[in-house]
Amino acid sequence: MSFNSVNTNRQAVFALQSLNQTNSELGGVQKRVSTGFRVADARDDGGAFAVAQAVRSDVAGVVTVGEQLGGTRGILSTTFAALSVVSDTMKQLRATLTRLADGGIATASREQYELQYKLLTNQVSDFIDDAYYNGRTLLSTDTGVNGGDISAIRNESGGQFTINAVDGETLKLTNVPPATASAAGAFIIAGGAFDLIDAEVSSALNNFGAQMQYVDNQMVYNSKKIDAMEDGLGALVDADLAKESSKLQALQTRQQLGVQTLGIANQGPQVLLSLFR
Repeated sequence: MSFNSVNTNRQAVFALQSLNQTNSELGGVQKRVSTGFRVADARDDGGAFAVAQAVRSDVAGVVTVGEQLGGTRGILSTTFAALSVVSDTMKQLRATLTRLADGGIATASREQYELQYKLLTNQVSDFIDDAYYNGRTLLSTDTGVNGGDISAIRNESGGQFTINAVDGETLKLTNVPPATASAAGAFIIAGGAFDLIDAEVSSALNNFGAQMQYVDNQMVYNSKKIDAMEDGLGALVDADLAKESSKLQALQTRQQLGVQTLGIANQGPQVLLSLFR
């Protein structure tokens, strides 16, 4: 093929191919700079993009788990608060029962203490009955009133843990005060009805306190897990903007030179006209 042809301009073809290649590379760099991603979609790197999408899905799952654990913690916090107040009220009841166990108090005083006992036991019942969060309670084993055990999700894979409910009725004292001083004494001694219920309240407090600690630890772990996953995701798909900036300037220069070279190549056939003058 002759280089002196008006039908085929090889120099222009080569210059155009080079310019198209430069424009293609420049488009890729501009995409990375504008999105901040080295892998913005499957066209950039299909394998890396597939892995990134899987990681993003896991991150979304862990974020949702954190939200759900927040609700679980709310139930536990409400339960713990109710039992804490019940425990404090039990101390007042113990003091009242101790006074009722004194056979030397006057009848009028006994009547006042009995009234106080009734009020305090009613308060305990109310605290237990009102321990609801978002319609759920852990101080009832009756599913008909939205009680019962709670199976809560803990990770993005669907792993669960169970929080066992407590029968709140077993934590309530009869609101009928002991009829005599000896009956009141029997009520509060080791192994007595009050002593057993007080121990159950303490046990429930310990149990739900441990469950709250577990949920708190799980939420902290999930938060750190999200940070680690996002860090790994960034290493996989994020663009090095400092590097891309230098590439962008170099390619812009190449583009300008390519345009000038193509212009010069396009003028080549015009030289042949001088041969016919």
